Amino acid sequence: MIRAALLSLSLLCPAGAFAQFAPAPAPLPVMDCAALAGSPMVEATLYFGRNVGDAVGVSEKDWTQFLDREITPRFPDGLTIHDASGHWRDSGTGRLIREPSKILTLLTPQDAASLTLIREIVDLYKEQFHQQSVGTVLRPACVGF
Repeated sequence: MIRAALLSLSLLCPAGAFAQFAPAPAPLPVMDCAALAGSPMVEATLYFGRNVGDAVGVSEKDWTQFLDREITPRFPDGLTIHDASGHWRDSGTGRLIREPSKILTLLTPQDAASLTLIREIVDLYKEQFHQQSVGTVLRPACVGF
């Protein structure tokens, strides 16, 4: 399963983008989206935990400010956010952590610039809110509006 995930990332990520995930990225797959009258794009899903330590450290106000200052300016054409309840195992303590979360879905062009903007959002969130990680999933998609 991990090999499949790395292969998926290597197919989506141009050289240099998300280099720590895939050692040797391949070119993006060419998708035929004519049936949708759409375009090949990348669907990016980001999972933002809101706990800092054992308590909610990213308030709704903090999240909205981060969204307005960091995410929306990078992706002004649109995005989708869902509230969620996540849980994960802390690799340091082995404890199961449950926390409120935000799930962000972006539809972006298949280019290095868009992937760089996603990486910037991830890095800024981790730094600003003292997070270990932001889950990131990238998928090729045919998108029509």
